[in-house]
Amino acid sequence: MSENALKVLYRLHNSGYQAYLVGGCVRDALLGKEPKDFDVTTDATPEQIKGLFRNCRLIGRRFRLAHIVFGREIIEVATFRGHHDSSDEGESKISKQSDHGQLLRDNVFGTIEEDAQRRDFTINAMYYNIADHSISDFAGGMQAIKDKSITLIGDPETRYREDPVRMLRAVRFAAKLNMHISDESAEPIKRLAPLMANIPPARLFEEILKLLLSGQGLATYKLLQEFHLFEQLFPQLAPLLLQSGNRENQFVEQVLTNTDNRINTGQRVTPAFIFAAFMWYPLEERCQQLMVEGGLNHFDAFNLALNDVMHRQIQRIMIPKRFSGPIREIWQLQNRLPKRYGRRAYQMLEHPKFRAAYDFLLLRGEIEGGDLLELAQWWTTFQEASEGQRKKMLEALREKEGAPARRPRRHRKKPKPKA
Repeated sequence: MSENALKVLYRLHNSGYQAYLVGGCVRDALLGKEPKDFDVTTDATPEQIKGLFRNCRLIGRRFRLAHIVFGREIIEVATFRGHHDSSDEGESKISKQSDHGQLLRDNVFGTIEEDAQRRDFTINAMYYNIADHSISDFAGGMQAIKDKSITLIGDPETRYREDPVRMLRAVRFAAKLNMHISDESAEPIKRLAPLMANIPPARLFEEILKLLLSGQGLATYKLLQEFHLFEQLFPQLAPLLLQSGNRENQFVEQVLTNTDNRINTGQRVTPAFIFAAFMWYPLEERCQQLMVEGGLNHFDAFNLALNDVMHRQIQRIMIPKRFSGPIREIWQLQNRLPKRYGRRAYQMLEHPKFRAAYDFLLLRGEIEGGDLLELAQWWTTFQEASEGQRKKMLEALREKEGAPARRPRRHRKKPKPKA
């Protein structure tokens, strides 16, 4: 249990408010997993919460929340949600829905029972009471855990329309918890998948990180494909994946397999590598199109294609600059890695993004084989070779490819000083 979460719970309780842990932390504890995110819910309003904690900041228009900040740890505190009453003249100020049924604003407060009905899945509607250390299960979450079932609370189509991201959450929980999506909750997803277009690109970026960097990225990817959600997230790549077993599919699956292995063994990963992989073949296709139709050389076509593909992707998922920059470098280095003469090979080893670019090349080589695999193996050997071996490798490469011999530098004589 997080000590900071306990501080929040006890301060709310001692101030006369109800205070519960809710959602994933309760679910994971019951599943025997170590809880990571601790969400608190209470009958105190956001303003009342802010009055109790100096380290509190209120966020959100759609959902008004309180964030209690303890260094790097943030405890999220939400007020019990209530039901919408369309007869209330003042409701438009605190709640609002789009024509598609999506909730644009939701600050209707209520009781804990109403709050439970507003939760998304039954496994997330269990509340741990700090007052008596009991767990309240309002929607059959305990049974859902036993049945390994991801089930929405309420009418699935209505709930998905309220927030289409719930479709992604259903897939994520099914993969993460090794459960299945119940038939009634799964049925509308394929039909409603196009509603993902209504979600802001910045919000989708955060969801993608949760989906693909959970340690179950491959299983998640397969479910996204099954429910036609992947094409809503990566519309440029999706058409290239239609043929099962093709190089694009193999590449994506191998990237996700490697990412899962790294995460599950405690190694670092970066979203930039996954995004670079997911957009690589659309980049190649667009580059070829520009060369054929526009008569451009490869260098110009590649750079134009790079900008086109990136621009189209961020229309769907906003990629922050701290990741879009490394993505571009990984791509650009794929064109520089074959150029190894002279000092270029040594300069490449010193490049800050060499390792990521090399790993990317190695994956491409494993999938496509041929000259690409040979190039990747050359770089593998070159990195581990001694200085003498490296010189021999570069000389052998020069002889093999018929490159002109390197001319010795001519030292110009210094002019004699004038008398």
